[in-house]
Amino acid sequence: MHNPLSSAGPAGSDTVAPVSGGLAPAAAARDCPAAPAIKGCTVRLPQLSGRAVAALDLGTNNCRLLVARPVGDGFRVIDAFSRIVRLGEGVAASGTLSEGAIARTLDALKICADKIAFRRIASGRYVATEACRRAENCEAFLSRVRIEIGLDIEIISTAEEARLVVSGCAPLLNPRIPYAIVFDIGGGSTEIVWLRLGGGREPRWWRPQILGSVSLPLGVVTLTDRFGGEVSPAAYRTMVAETAEALMPFERIHRIGRLIRTRRVQMLGSSGTVTTLAGIHLALPRYIRALVDGSSLTFEQITAVSRYLADLDLAGRAASPCIGRERADLVLSGCAILDAICETWPVGRLRVADRGVREGILFDLIRS
Repeated sequence: MHNPLSSAGPAGSDTVAPVSGGLAPAAAARDCPAAPAIKGCTVRLPQLSGRAVAALDLGTNNCRLLVARPVGDGFRVIDAFSRIVRLGEGVAASGTLSEGAIARTLDALKICADKIAFRRIASGRYVATEACRRAENCEAFLSRVRIEIGLDIEIISTAEEARLVVSGCAPLLNPRIPYAIVFDIGGGSTEIVWLRLGGGREPRWWRPQILGSVSLPLGVVTLTDRFGGEVSPAAYRTMVAETAEALMPFERIHRIGRLIRTRRVQMLGSSGTVTTLAGIHLALPRYIRALVDGSSLTFEQITAVSRYLADLDLAGRAASPCIGRERADLVLSGCAILDAICETWPVGRLRVADRGVREGILFDLIRS
């Protein structure tokens, strides 16, 4: 079953991602320093080649792999894998990866390594995000992965994570709207990116300029660790308020609200929270990526689905075909983060992206 709390398509699906955004590694090193915020970073159009490449995203909640080959101006996924591993479970409190989380993750990474070997890829990039950025024992864990499994996984900065999200989602941005808020609600953190579209002779959406980005230490796993899976109305309001407070410094710096009032801002969400809400809103009998990726939700629809989920108990949420038992305790934390984003920046409509870091990696690899 598809993981609705990730930006990936169903494991093993053969999906087309007709994306024309991307940033070559050399440009990334020159324009995008590894810092929590990036200014003046331009996402450039990749030059696609014909060799199979692999991208692995080891997050706080999921282990996800894509293997793809170029097709036209995009690429076709020839193999994929996604599994809930909860690598970051308890990290916020303990500061370390638990033995149980490590064991679950090693099992998933072995499957990824087998797929990579079978596909005989030309090149690959394998990254880890917030859980490994936080955990004191992550270097020892990644050393174990190299020795036992043969995968060399790098810990990327929050700035690089934001760049890859933008690179992967760029084609879903509306070229007629000059500014965009792009976000990714992850397991251990939430990435917010503020973009300006346009510049050069190319179509404007090929060159979105990153005006700033921030990584909030709030994600579906970290909040669920604190508040639990059965969230009371009071606890839900607390999660929303904490997230909104964390967003305010970014709003004060960039003054996004004044541009929203002039209708010059769009919003795009690259996260499992928004794909879950879209699937439920569409009343899908099972998750169908082709119907969700690129769809839109009004803020009123987001509120309606969030309230519907809040009224269900854990078993009721687990019974939803777009959630499932493994994610039932996480979805309300994601809804609370999303509510805070919508309250802070009342754009009124959200574009849903079932793509992100891995797609951004694939474009980098295909060009190089």
